[in-house]
Amino acid sequence: MIRLHVTAEGPTEERFVYRLLRPHLSIYKVFADARCVLTSRDNRTNQEHRGGSPAYLTARKDIKAWIAGDNNSDCRFTTMFDLYALPNDFPGKVEANRQSDPYDKVRIIEEAFSEDIGDRRFIPYIQLHEFEALIFSEPVKLAIEYFKCEYAIAHLVGMLESVGGNPECLDDGYETCPSRRILKEIPEYDKANGGIIVAEEIGLSRMRSKCRHFNDWLTKLEKLQVC
Repeated sequence: MIRLHVTAEGPTEERFVYRLLRPHLSIYKVFADARCVLTSRDNRTNQEHRGGSPAYLTARKDIKAWIAGDNNSDCRFTTMFDLYALPNDFPGKVEANRQSDPYDKVRIIEEAFSEDIGDRRFIPYIQLHEFEALIFSEPVKLAIEYFKCEYAIAHLVGMLESVGGNPECLDDGYETCPSRRILKEIPEYDKANGGIIVAEEIGLSRMRSKCRHFNDWLTKLEKLQVC
């Protein structure tokens, strides 16, 4: 049995781990849990505040603390952070910004991230370009939650077709990142609730068939028990 600790960027990614990844990975004897990055703590009440896109040193401190707190050989650690709006102090970010290919960008950052954390049990993952790319794996499924938006959904399908059907190639511009594409067409889109329901309807199989980098990560996690 392998225990997998996932540091998530925010509550949506945390829910994604519990509602989609955890049931799937348990088949492979990998048991996942997740928590958002610790961003602050009230010293008077000891109340923790988690979530958001913190500076790298904040995320690093939280990841390293979790690694130090569970120093067992049956334990692994990973992340689920978005490439979109990734803080500029992330390892490898400067070099990655020189690349035009998104897969080169994310490879450089993940390699530098792994080296900086410096633990063989750590498997970094940076989502291309954000959670909503997984929704773009099958945007017609948005109709499950937003059933009066057929024309808007048709526009989103057209956007996917414009990048050859690869959601990970949707760019990360401020107005053209996957989440804002959806919000522009469906203003009532709610990532944390509706987004997760749609993701469950799409399913991991469809996501990994359309998102190569996501599939590579999931494949690594499936194989942890036999490594």
